[in-house]
Amino acid sequence: MKLYHRPIILSEPAPDALPLAGGPCQFREVAVCQRNVPSFIVPASDLPATILARLTAPRALVAGLSMNHPRIMGILNVTPDSFSDGGDHAGFQDAVTHARRMQQDGADIIDIGGESTRPGAGTVPQDDEISRTAPVIAAIRAQSDIAISIDTRKAAVAQAAIRAGAGMVNDVAAFSYDPGLADVTAQSGLPICLMHAQGDPATMQDNPVYDDVLLDVYDFLESRITLALAAGIARDRIVIDPGIGFGKTQGHNLALLRNIALFHGLGCAILLGASRKRFIGTIGGGSDAKSRMAGSVAVALHAATQGVQILRVHDTFQTKQALALWAAISGAESR
Repeated sequence: MKLYHRPIILSEPAPDALPLAGGPCQFREVAVCQRNVPSFIVPASDLPATILARLTAPRALVAGLSMNHPRIMGILNVTPDSFSDGGDHAGFQDAVTHARRMQQDGADIIDIGGESTRPGAGTVPQDDEISRTAPVIAAIRAQSDIAISIDTRKAAVAQAAIRAGAGMVNDVAAFSYDPGLADVTAQSGLPICLMHAQGDPATMQDNPVYDDVLLDVYDFLESRITLALAAGIARDRIVIDPGIGFGKTQGHNLALLRNIALFHGLGCAILLGASRKRFIGTIGGGSDAKSRMAGSVAVALHAATQGVQILRVHDTFQTKQALALWAAISGAESR
């Protein structure tokens, strides 16, 4: 039976602990999980060498950025209908100005998307998506050397973005919408984020069901990594995202967040995009997406304590501030 390994993160550093993925978090025990069987805990020293190496090895640079501490990916939706900020930055100059503001506020990466993937959203024609994103990317690149990611499911959109200056691809469909995106990414030599989603945006929240959400998402991402490797994309260029809110109930989201350290076993950097999502308002209050900043920061901090390397957020300054305080208080900044 297949075994899955979730490192149990220590709240304080210990001399006999192991580093998690080369970052500030440490562990010395691992929860071993199986399908339909209760998990059990073993010392990390008892793990096979290959598994231990996956959990401890420092992650490669992503878009030129070290993964030895949490990085902030600022969200820039140049769309009229995104769930939180649709229309806020749809204009060219508004988009460029907001990107610069997020960089000043602490963003390490700007993630630019021209197609909303909110629940119920329809598909945007690729020419429209290109016209929304490529000019903005080119303008940002002309003014700054900040890392830029293109958030798209489509090969042609990614190609145009790469020509304009994007240095990373973020595919919420993990090559399942447009298989040609794998070849584009492979040929570019850029990093790719592969995200799990059940269904497409139009229907994904209708009635999502899993046998075991944690292990089902893990297996899906493992299979997409295998596909990416076959396409010529090296593992050290792959980032994975469990896809909070993409075909998941509140219970599914919480299960993934509680156990997100499991995904370190895939040997890739982890990206988390939970900012302002509906479950935050349901649990903490805030019917309007923009009122969910504090809850979003709380989720981001939890992810940081579990070794997540990239936090995709709307509220860049608030997240940066919270991370700085967490690092100073916990001592993570000196590890």
